[in-house]
Amino acid sequence: MSFPRYPQYKECGLKWLGDVPGHWMPIRYKNVFREKDCVSGDYLPSGSISFGMVVFKTDSIVNESTKATYQEVLAGEFLINPINLNYDLKSLRTGLSEIDTCVSPAYIVLQSKLAANKNYLKYQLHLFDVFHMKTLGAGVRQTITFGDIGACLTILPPLAEQTRIAAFLDRETTKIDGLIAEQQGLIDLLKEKRQAVISHAVTKGLNPQAPMKPSGIELLGDVPAHWRVGKCGFYINILSGFAFPSSDFTMNENATKLLRGINVGVAQLKWDEVVYWNRKPGDGLDVYEMRTGDVVIGMDRPLISEGMRVAKVEESDLPCLLLQRVASLKSRGELHSDYLMALLASDMFVAHFAPETTGVSVPHISPEQINTFDIPVPPLVEQNAIVSLIATETGKVKSLTVEAEHAIALLTERRTALISAAVTGQIDVRHLAEANAA
Repeated sequence: MSFPRYPQYKECGLKWLGDVPGHWMPIRYKNVFREKDCVSGDYLPSGSISFGMVVFKTDSIVNESTKATYQEVLAGEFLINPINLNYDLKSLRTGLSEIDTCVSPAYIVLQSKLAANKNYLKYQLHLFDVFHMKTLGAGVRQTITFGDIGACLTILPPLAEQTRIAAFLDRETTKIDGLIAEQQGLIDLLKEKRQAVISHAVTKGLNPQAPMKPSGIELLGDVPAHWRVGKCGFYINILSGFAFPSSDFTMNENATKLLRGINVGVAQLKWDEVVYWNRKPGDGLDVYEMRTGDVVIGMDRPLISEGMRVAKVEESDLPCLLLQRVASLKSRGELHSDYLMALLASDMFVAHFAPETTGVSVPHISPEQINTFDIPVPPLVEQNAIVSLIATETGKVKSLTVEAEHAIALLTERRTALISAAVTGQIDVRHLAEANAA
C-alpha cells in the first residue's frame, strides 16, 4: 500500500531525517520529556521492557526490605533501558507503561512535559530507539543517560495531528503484530512437533508393529521387546570442562577458542561470543581438546525455549577447549552419537532432571544426573535408522521454522519502517486516520 506525502516540506537540519513537513516544529527531547526522580516502589510487582511494552517481570512482590532498590513506574510514564544497548530491533528498549510497576534504578523513567498525545510520544521514543541511539555511538558505548537523550533533536506535529498519526499507527501496528503472532504461533507448534518426533522415535522405535515389553521405568513406559534398558553412564564417558581462570582469557584469534556454556545452542555450537586461551607446551590441557563428533551439553540452564542445549562438535568448530559448566559425552561404542543427542533432547530426559531444578534460580544439571538417566538402547542398526528419520523430519521442521522467522523479520522491518515514516512525516496519514474514525 502506498501513502501520499505532505504538500510542503522544509529542511530540518538533521542528516538522518532529511526534509520534514513545513508546519512541523523542531524540538529537543529535553523539552519533550523530563526525567522522573527515582522514587522507591511500594509493594508492586517488578517489571521490565519486552518488545516495546512494559510488562510484569515476575509474580514476586517488592517488599519492605527490597523496595529501596527499585524505582516506581506508573501507567502513563515512559521507560527506557539505557544499558546493554541492542540495535537489531528484536527487543525495543523503550516503552509507554500501561501498568503500575517497579523497575531497577538502572532504567530511565520519563514523564511528558508537553500537552502531547502519549501514544504519539511512544512512537517518538521508538524513533529515538531506531535512529538517535545509533548516532550516540551504538555498539561502542554500552550505556546512555537522559542527558544524551535530551540533547537529541526531533520534530513534533501539532497536537491534533499527533492524535491522528497515533491512531493510524495503533491500528496498523496491531494488524502487523497479529500477523507476527500467527507466525510465532506456527514456530511454537513446529517446536512441539520436533520434540514429539524425537521423543517418540527414541522411546518407541520406527516399527509400530514391534512387540513391546514393560521397561520397568515409569518415565519410559513400554519399549520394543528386543531393546535393552540401562543407565546412561554405562554407555558413555563424561568429561566436565576445565576451570580456566577468566583473568587469563584473551581475544587473540590465533589462540584456541574456549567452548563455554554460552556457545552451546540447540543442536549446534554458536560462536557469536568467543574468548581464547593461549596454549603452552606441557600445559596438561590435551584431554580438554574437543574432537569432531563429540557431544557437548550446557550444564547451566540446559533447557531453553528452543529446546535442550545439546550439540555435536563439527570440524569447523575446532580447535576448541572445554570450559567448566560444559560437559563432553563420548559413547563407548554401543550408542550412536546422534542417537545419544536425541535421547538428551527428548522430553524423557527433561522429566528426569526437571524435579531437581524446579525453583532454582539458575537450573544446573550434574554428571551424576546424566549417568543415572535410564535410556532405551536399540541395536545400532536401528539407532542409525532412528537418527536418519529424526534428521529428515527435523530438517523439514527447521525449513518451515526458517520461513516463519523470515516472515517475522520482514513484518518487523515493515512495522519499523511504517512507524518511522509516519512519525517523521515522510508519509501523510491524516486522512486515513480520519476515514477510519468516521
